[in-house]
Amino acid sequence: MNGLTLAYLGDAYYELSIREYLIDQKLTHVNDLHKQAIKYTSGIAQAKIMEYLMENQLVSEVEIETFKRGRNASGPGRKNIDAKAYHYATGFEAMIGFLYIEHRNRADEIIRLAIRFIEEGALHGKDSGQKTE
Repeated sequence: MNGLTLAYLGDAYYELSIREYLIDQKLTHVNDLHKQAIKYTSGIAQAKIMEYLMENQLVSEVEIETFKRGRNASGPGRKNIDAKAYHYATGFEAMIGFLYIEHRNRADEIIRLAIRFIEEGALHGKDSGQKTE
């Protein structure tokens, strides 16, 4: 699959995983669920997650290659997010899509790392990118 197709799939799986996580946290009101989900799923948050994963060498070479395929195929971006963040977010989604197909347990592991990263950032008052896409 090409990078954008992987990103399309990865976006869906990541979003579903975050929604399940939030529901498991006993959030039940749709507005609250949406507000919380944005902390994890915005393009800015995904870009920061990917930077964290790479800076801390938590992704393999194959995962980085897949990230780059998505990043490089992501097009011009969107007006509500800077181009670098948009490209990184698309690359992150492509990596998740690839892992969903090839190594579901690893996809889930990366998603748990992403959740922990956002949760720790929120605990320390760091901006987790609450802009919407």
